[in-house]
Amino acid sequence: MKSEDVPFEGGPMDGRVLPVLVGMTGHPPKTYRIPVPGGDGRPATVLVYRRVPREDGTRLGFARWKYVHAPEGAPRSRVRRPWSKPDATPGGKPDDADG
Repeated sequence: MKSEDVPFEGGPMDGRVLPVLVGMTGHPPKTYRIPVPGGDGRPATVLVYRRVPREDGTRLGFARWKYVHAPEGAPRSRVRRPWSKPDATPGGKPDDADG
């Protein structure tokens, strides 16, 4: 698989550059999650970084993207399932069809 060196801004990863796997389109993922284990009885946390375009002039062979720390976490995506019907009962019949 192909990877790209992507810089990180903000948060604990500020100033670091990590190799990130790119997808079929050649872009790194929109969000990058870094699990951090909790030590000394603290709970584990997850650092979330969002992909944004780089503003500075890019050179050939260097990333067009950078990751910026998102302290609020990743936005929740709403999954739409057109085949699901909220008014149907588990048996598959509508509530008013008592036949």
